[in-house]
Amino acid sequence: MSEKEKVPYVVTSKSYTAVAINAASKAGEWIKSRLGTVSELGTKYSPQDLVTEVDKGAEQMIRRLILTHFPDHAILGEEGVEPGPEASARALKEAAEEEYLWIVDPVDGTTNFVHGFPFYSVSIALAHKGEVIVGVIYDPSRDELFVAEKGKGAYVHGNRMTVSGEETLAQSLVAVGFPADTTFALPLNMAAVQALAPQVRNLRAGGSAAIHLAYVAAGRLSAYTEVGLKPWDIAAGALLVAESGGKVTDTIGTPYTLAVNHIVASNGKIHEALTDVLKEAKATGLE
Repeated sequence: MSEKEKVPYVVTSKSYTAVAINAASKAGEWIKSRLGTVSELGTKYSPQDLVTEVDKGAEQMIRRLILTHFPDHAILGEEGVEPGPEASARALKEAAEEEYLWIVDPVDGTTNFVHGFPFYSVSIALAHKGEVIVGVIYDPSRDELFVAEKGKGAYVHGNRMTVSGEETLAQSLVAVGFPADTTFALPLNMAAVQALAPQVRNLRAGGSAAIHLAYVAAGRLSAYTEVGLKPWDIAAGALLVAESGGKVTDTIGTPYTLAVNHIVASNGKIHEALTDVLKEAKATGLE
């Protein structure tokens, strides 16, 4: 391939990533500046599913920044979609037709943000024809920026990330979640917790799916599993994990796509053991 042919791909690829980084860091700084100022709390799907004016403001800011550069791209953002699993599946289906689709979670971990618990993030992914090609997660509390480009690896603080080396569940630190959907997802996640707790080194539940995924990519967690997530919780983080040498599937081991809501992301070495535990506990959400 001649130099001439290479240039357009590199230029566009870099500019997508640059826009994602810019949008995530600007929104993240603004979100952090609003910490402790939330006056109006709304709920969406359940009393546990919080939304604030900060979520909405951050999403508008991200939309503006993206559309300034790429006015013909589509955006699927958490705050633009009606609450509930059916609505998000429908929104994803409609958006999936788009050639370029940005998938945005303006504040992943709103409950933490509201309580001042410093574990929340901005998650921005870009999918091309249904495949995620850019993933950026920004954690404003620790000023950590996780960036991945398809085929080019994943980085934090500019350093290449690789997943952890644990080879057994007994050595593993595994993240789980307690979702806002208390009727379907919560009992399944509780069953997963009960089945996993005696078999792993320890469990963690930080309350931000995106940061959990970034931590699997960075080797800080051996794995993360949760039933009942949305496309915007997972898209950026799934690319980070894959580009760090990890594995991302649904809870029964089928490879990740944007339609996956029940996730296992791991260092790859403990993946099968983890999905086996979930299957045995009937905690996959896919029975």
